[in-house]
Amino acid sequence: MPKIALVDDDTNIITSVSIALEAEGFDVATYSNGADALAGFENNKPDIAIFDIKMPRMDGMELLRRVRQNNQFPVIFLTSKDDEIDELFGLKMGADDYITKPFSHRLVIERLKTILRRSAAREVAVTNNGQSSENIVEQGELHMDRERHEVLWNDKQVVLTVTEFLILEALALRPGIVKSRDSLMDAAYDEQIYVDDRTIDSHIKRLRKKFKRVDDDFDNIETLYGVGYRYKTN
Repeated sequence: MPKIALVDDDTNIITSVSIALEAEGFDVATYSNGADALAGFENNKPDIAIFDIKMPRMDGMELLRRVRQNNQFPVIFLTSKDDEIDELFGLKMGADDYITKPFSHRLVIERLKTILRRSAAREVAVTNNGQSSENIVEQGELHMDRERHEVLWNDKQVVLTVTEFLILEALALRPGIVKSRDSLMDAAYDEQIYVDDRTIDSHIKRLRKKFKRVDDDFDNIETLYGVGYRYKTN
């Protein structure tokens, strides 16, 4: 039973969404602010979390920043339609998706299930206690382990969210081949979920930033303006 953390200061949302999630078989822990959620995660780490952006004591942005210091479980933001800047900023910080208010309970459930399916695909067991080559992607200094959801650059770990991992994987599997934003959307998101170009661009910026933390000369993700992105080997 997947564990969901729902963090929102709106009691109506907490009540209605938690009831809908529990009806789908999710184990739901609710918090009314970021500070309480952060404390709760120490003993009750979720499989996936939903954070409202605007909350008292600690908002969703600060909560995500602190969570990402030690944890990489997927996070979905809840945001109002006039929070476009916050949406993009949140994705740069490592959010996996966002849902704008007002929203349907069915939309929330489908987004959760999609991201959980992507996460589960990274945890498929390898038989015979061995390392299957099908689970490894290597391109030059890049090493990706699908089973362990592990990424190394020059033997240094780069911690990625599920969405970031899928986008990088789609690029690295075919180095030199241009991937359009649409094809990257297909690789990272369920076909029932719509995201716009800015979402993919934000994930790419986040990927570059993370790799530059371990190698300031990293430039292996190229932008072809008006076309898309491609991965190049040195």
